[in-house]
Amino acid sequence: MPRPSSDVQAFEARVSDAELDDLRARLAAARLPEAETVYRPAPDPRRWDQGVPLADLVDLVDYWRTEYDWRAFEKRLDRIGQFRTTIDGLGIHFLHRRSPRADATPLIMTHGWPGSIAEFIDVVDELADPKDADAQAFHVVVPSLPGFGYSDKPTTTGWGIEKIAAAWVELMGRLGYSNFLAHGGDFGGGITTILGGRFPAHVLGVHTTFAEPPPGLTTDGLTEVERQWTEETRDFWLHHAAYAKQQATRPQTIGYSLVDSPVGLLAWILDKFAEWSDTEDSPFETISRDRILDDVTLYWLTRTGASAARLYYESHNSLDPELRVDVPSAITMYPRDMENRIPRAWAQERFRQIVRWTLPESGGHFPSLELPEYFAKDLQEGLAAVLAANR
Repeated sequence: MPRPSSDVQAFEARVSDAELDDLRARLAAARLPEAETVYRPAPDPRRWDQGVPLADLVDLVDYWRTEYDWRAFEKRLDRIGQFRTTIDGLGIHFLHRRSPRADATPLIMTHGWPGSIAEFIDVVDELADPKDADAQAFHVVVPSLPGFGYSDKPTTTGWGIEKIAAAWVELMGRLGYSNFLAHGGDFGGGITTILGGRFPAHVLGVHTTFAEPPPGLTTDGLTEVERQWTEETRDFWLHHAAYAKQQATRPQTIGYSLVDSPVGLLAWILDKFAEWSDTEDSPFETISRDRILDDVTLYWLTRTGASAARLYYESHNSLDPELRVDVPSAITMYPRDMENRIPRAWAQERFRQIVRWTLPESGGHFPSLELPEYFAKDLQEGLAAVLAANR
């Protein structure tokens, strides 16, 4: 007899030794191109002008094949707690770490692309059971987006950010959390925006590092620095977003390479970690090789390169321009997050009750990986301000 759709089941991530052996064999047999024609000795950010430098990729592939330990990542996921449930016919995987604190508040955290649940594993424990007894604590839920990780791959169109946000409300309800907080960046920021705007009866407030403004706003009245931000964001979408257009228009085509070649998958994802992190030369200045390989290996072993890319087909530039968020909101704009660094005046056109606006001195698109201690503290303080606004 099939289980009811509301059933939440414990889950363990286990791949066979044969799958890991196959990965290593493919890495050993990789066919690589010649070196880039803009070669420069490290450190120099211009080394990446044509994409991932050959020398960097060769070193990382060798480490992936000979030293990286996937089993350690599996154990970390198990220690946090993994589960699956089925929503609208689709299996959804998620981490769930309940806080021992009686005053903890439920929190759902949503990743984006090329991220995964691996983005948050270094901060879950601190958020659930803070070392500082006065810090805000949370019952932490971290879902894998549809088509990512151990969530099912959609077999039909329709699983865009609006449907995902509604699914997250259903998920939190099944866990007994009728009211909760939400955090997200990248696509997770869009989903978090929808949660705050569409579901104020359930969402106490939001924290986001991706505050997409409505279109057509004027630069009149902005400071010189804020104007520079808008120009940098515009330049990003004009000259650095080919990956997004490819995945939004032809995800199946790029998907063959991402599912068939671990080196191709690694290069496609590593390029974004390099370009979007707050570093001078290499993403490994702030993010460990193991953490990036946790993320990439999760894509590889679950064969989700294509299905994850389809989220762009479903949702690229699809946030409702009329959507407004009236619940209390905390927004953090990291200085090297070139994709979405906007003036507060623009953010206020969508987020009507900003209770905390933070501009850190460092950090890029992956703050939970680049600056995990700062990220956790900022999230605690931001959501504490959100909760205070609800009292």
